[in-house]
Amino acid sequence: MTALPLASRARRAAFVSAVCAGLVAAATSLTGCSSGEDPDAGTNGVGKLSASKIQGKADKAAGSASAVRLSGTVVSKSHTYSLDMRLKGEGGTGSVTSKGRTFQLLRIGEQLYLKADTEFWTGSDGEGDGKSGKSDATAAAKLDGKYVKVPQGDPAYQQLSGFTDKDKLLGGMLTLHGKLTVGDRGKTGTLRSIKITGDEGAGGTLSVSLDGKPYPLRLDRGGHAGTLKLTDWNKDFPLEEPAKEEMVDYGKQLPTS
Repeated sequence: MTALPLASRARRAAFVSAVCAGLVAAATSLTGCSSGEDPDAGTNGVGKLSASKIQGKADKAAGSASAVRLSGTVVSKSHTYSLDMRLKGEGGTGSVTSKGRTFQLLRIGEQLYLKADTEFWTGSDGEGDGKSGKSDATAAAKLDGKYVKVPQGDPAYQQLSGFTDKDKLLGGMLTLHGKLTVGDRGKTGTLRSIKITGDEGAGGTLSVSLDGKPYPLRLDRGGHAGTLKLTDWNKDFPLEEPAKEEMVDYGKQLPTS
């Protein structure tokens, strides 16, 4: 085969390049013409799905995961809670902060433990006011830094145990409201992700992983009701009962301040 002169090859290359550029601009494709990187290349493919199907895939992935870490803020009934909880099927452990007071929760099976400082139990600065206040402060001081068993019959049990229940917590928080639409692609932490929104964000925005399984990675709750990060999917962690010297059992009811 006779080789083309250098000038002819240059003109042909320029012509092919111009044709490809024109076809790309017209949003067509042709073998031999590059239209840029496929945004779904190397992903789990959920970016090609509708918003409702992405939501379904994320819910399924979250439900089947053995463990997760949930951290961030939740606004409910005018109260803001800061959470940092590690959750799995057998229970959970972590901290909750509300009204400037932080307490630790640990649930193993059905047994729930609560650990807090003196100020949490007194509901005040712990200094007391009069004989009753001093008595309360003295009793609360004995609970400072101790794990207190929360009786299942105590009204606080249902409320507090909800923070340690993976399925209930995720099921209640990951739901978007209103019409679902697919939003922008980007990164959440180190992972590629795609957003789905409810009512253009008014019903919440969920970032779902495009890498690996389509786990939920971040939730911006509608109505400025908090932001949550979901990390450490399937990373196990220990759940161990406190030592006897670290634990207080109040029987059928928690102490009241």
